[in-house]
Amino acid sequence: MSEALVQDGDVIVRSRGALRRLTLNRPKALNAVTLGMSVTMTEMMRAFASDPDVGVVLLDGAGERGFCAGGDIRAIYDAAKAGDPLPQKFWAIEYHLNVMIARYRKPVVAIMDGVVMGGGIGLAGHAARRVVTERSMVAMPEVGIGFFPDIGASFPLARAPGFTGTYLELTGARMNAADAIHAGLADIHIPSAKLGEIPEALATCRTAEDVRARLAALSTPPAPGKLASARDWIDTCFGADTAEEIVARLVANPAPAAQEALAAMRKASPTSLKITLRNMRDAAKFSRIEECFVQDYRIALACVAGHDMIEGIRSTIVDKDRNPQWRPDTLEKVTPDIVERHFRSVGTLELKFTD
Repeated sequence: MSEALVQDGDVIVRSRGALRRLTLNRPKALNAVTLGMSVTMTEMMRAFASDPDVGVVLLDGAGERGFCAGGDIRAIYDAAKAGDPLPQKFWAIEYHLNVMIARYRKPVVAIMDGVVMGGGIGLAGHAARRVVTERSMVAMPEVGIGFFPDIGASFPLARAPGFTGTYLELTGARMNAADAIHAGLADIHIPSAKLGEIPEALATCRTAEDVRARLAALSTPPAPGKLASARDWIDTCFGADTAEEIVARLVANPAPAAQEALAAMRKASPTSLKITLRNMRDAAKFSRIEECFVQDYRIALACVAGHDMIEGIRSTIVDKDRNPQWRPDTLEKVTPDIVERHFRSVGTLELKFTD
């Protein structure tokens, strides 16, 4: 039997044998993560880590629409407009939680059912075992709101086959289950009809091997994706050294998928495209995921202090006119100095991680 430890609130905490289950509980908001939710999850994960009765932690989302659509960007927008330092605290706690999940000494299983974007990938994408379903829709669409793919996503995506990770970050392209597995953001496909069996299957698990075996028993092959078969044009176009050259190569490529990628990039913030490409290239050289989060924090603080992120959120979820006015408005106008200012040290605010 499952015992509810915390029944109310934005995070439901349940216990079943050696399993502890954290369920994001804002289904009307596609379980978008708030500062309070990150604080609660951090406290719970710390407690579970030192509890000998806990063998495995399960992360999932309430409702059937999605695990998590990202962070609560409306709260970030309101805080930025009011001069409130909430974004600094929000990202610091979120990023530390993401790293905790990545380094957790007990198996963490994440159910990436339905919509999984942005901060949702931060929670699930760094887990030990990441489950996708036929309903999974995974994406990092931040360049479309004047931000960048943060939450350490550049670390796994810089190591995705060829330049598929660069393509995914610069276009916000959506992945199905097979694509997410191909890109290194997921591990195993389990049909949504079998998700209810997972808590019981994990309740007696004590080792990573046990977890893998129990999940494998529920798995089936996913439906085919698009990424693997698109490697030729993706690598040709997105292997370029500059955003301008990537666009030029897309312009010259008649493939319909390449033209879709071009259209997506033309809608995105030019500044976001350039800082995202720089971040991806840097991430490929990093040896530890913590390095990505330190850099992501610098970029995030620069973005929220700038123009495009606030303008992007305004046009997307505040006024909903879908007509952001980017500044600068072309790639050519985004100078090296504009890019560089996003990567400078933030002094005493620098993120620090301990082993």
